Amino acid sequence: MTVKQKPVVVLDSVSKVYAAGIRALDDVSITIEAGELVGIVGPSGSGKSTMLNVLGTLDRPTSGKVFVNGHHVGELTDRQLSALRARTIGFVFQQFHLAPGVSALDNVADGQLYAGVTRAVRLRNAERALIRVGLGHRIGHRPHELSGGERQRVAIARAILGDPMLLLADEPTGNLDTTAGESVVALLRELHTSGTAVVVITHDHEIADSLPRQVHMRDGRMISEAAIVAAVGRGSQEVSS
Repeated sequence: MTVKQKPVVVLDSVSKVYAAGIRALDDVSITIEAGELVGIVGPSGSGKSTMLNVLGTLDRPTSGKVFVNGHHVGELTDRQLSALRARTIGFVFQQFHLAPGVSALDNVADGQLYAGVTRAVRLRNAERALIRVGLGHRIGHRPHELSGGERQRVAIARAILGDPMLLLADEPTGNLDTTAGESVVALLRELHTSGTAVVVITHDHEIADSLPRQVHMRDGRMISEAAIVAAVGRGSQEVSS
């Protein structure tokens, strides 16, 4: 009998309210299953970044519950939460955050700097991660010697160094040209195929539409495809009237 894997992340009626009553997330519920590939899409101010911070346990919700790999985040200490995040979640951002003047190999290896492993092990793990993202031939190159797409691949290699269950990619193609962006999206698809749950935060509907599941955000809430179509229709009527 096959045992069903527990979801990687569950948000249960989550809201996040900042100072002055700004409601960045408003009663959001979502389940990300193991190995899923999901696009979270919406305009600026829609709540995408807050969603990423909550999914990645970088921020705690004002109300509602968050579960990561079955663990109730609200019941964990900061130390326990940091350990869970390190084991479970990898992050990729629009900015590559690579140290200048340091080789791709060392940039990736530094992702395990505080993991309690020796430098020799960190370097072996980093080399394997770079080979996995197709950069085995560039491990000695520094960031200024790499293209934008290659630098993002280095950042992805660093994010998957610990073989996380969940990879959160925040506008991963935002600083790339079309060709490099397509290459990075293809790599994220490969990681998803190998069993990693991948969530791509983007305002690019073309990227989101190419993914098997899309979550649309507006004003801190998840909205349905029907609501999007209706809103577009109303907008067209207003323009024509």
